[in-house]
Amino acid sequence: MLRAKNPPGGEGGRRSLTGPRLLIGVLLLLALALVVTACGGSSGSSSSAETTAESSEPAESSGGAEEGAAEETAAAGGSAESGSLEGKKVTVVSVAEGNPWAAVFNKIVEEKLGAEGASVTVVGSLEPAGQVQMLNQAVAENPELIILEALDSKAVAPAIAKAKAQGIAVLNADGKADPSVSSELNQVLSDNVSLGEYAAENIIEGLEAEGKSSGNVGVITGTAAMLLTQERMEGFNKVLGEHPSYKVVYEEDGNWEPVKSGELAKQMFAKFGKDGIQAAYGMADYMAVPIVSAAKQAGIPVGVKNNGLIVTGGNCFKVGIESIEAGEMYGTATEDPGTIAVQVSEYATKMLEGQEVPLTETVKEARVYPKTLKQYTAQCTKA
Repeated sequence: MLRAKNPPGGEGGRRSLTGPRLLIGVLLLLALALVVTACGGSSGSSSSAETTAESSEPAESSGGAEEGAAEETAAAGGSAESGSLEGKKVTVVSVAEGNPWAAVFNKIVEEKLGAEGASVTVVGSLEPAGQVQMLNQAVAENPELIILEALDSKAVAPAIAKAKAQGIAVLNADGKADPSVSSELNQVLSDNVSLGEYAAENIIEGLEAEGKSSGNVGVITGTAAMLLTQERMEGFNKVLGEHPSYKVVYEEDGNWEPVKSGELAKQMFAKFGKDGIQAAYGMADYMAVPIVSAAKQAGIPVGVKNNGLIVTGGNCFKVGIESIEAGEMYGTATEDPGTIAVQVSEYATKMLEGQEVPLTETVKEARVYPKTLKQYTAQCTKA
């Protein structure tokens, strides 16, 4: 009797019988997995939506805190909207921070614009030639805006013209730009003629309070090449010219430097003697205070209470206010670095945001003397 032969592979034949069953089982498992996954995916979306809804509740309550912070910022004089200048490049070409006024001005402008998201670079020099190089370098780097506090208006004019030709916005601050480039140039300016007038009024009033109807006046100016210095002297000479018995007999360029101002004051007193100068004008408080010190060292009395030298300053600083309170300086004027820095920053922000701005803004100035001292003490003692 013939035996049926085993299928090839023996036990492998049995595996071949179970292969289809295994395949069917795998397919069933895969189908089940897909069903579970589908259900799980639906459950995941639902869970995610719940999480979003839940997380939105704290966001609403934290929004109130943010609004409160914004209100506090606005109350402190800051912007309620931070980051409005995000990515904007601003270069401040100024006077080096060795100058007390510039140190405050530069710091405030950098902080104000930086808080709005701008990338701010500050460079400065105490010499006009060095500043011109810095301005040319700034133009080459092509920022969105250059803020300029010029030492020599005429010297920087070619670089301003170059920036304008390249489409770089320039904001000229404090002193007027040279007429050759002032057309269509954005400017935030001090009222420098008025500042000079106030200085002359302080001297005349102080001398009259001492009963002196005539006298010699010494002047130590800021950088003579600056148009703002020239404008201040224009205002000063105009008012003093209305009282011809008071005459300027000494005028030197102090270059906005306290130490140099003190040295020039010593030379002035050595030249004219103890009785040769009745009044003096230091164009910034930190130039006027060294005049007071030099006078005292020379044995010259100062202040109305001593029937002494009448000294006025400008660009009011804490040291000047303290000197007035002590009865040594007679008066000063505003043009403090903080006030103009804030106005320049606000104007620059509007420019960078594309808002319409007047081509020129002028900072309102005031005379500071014994009768108005309390009114301007806070403004004048921030630096």
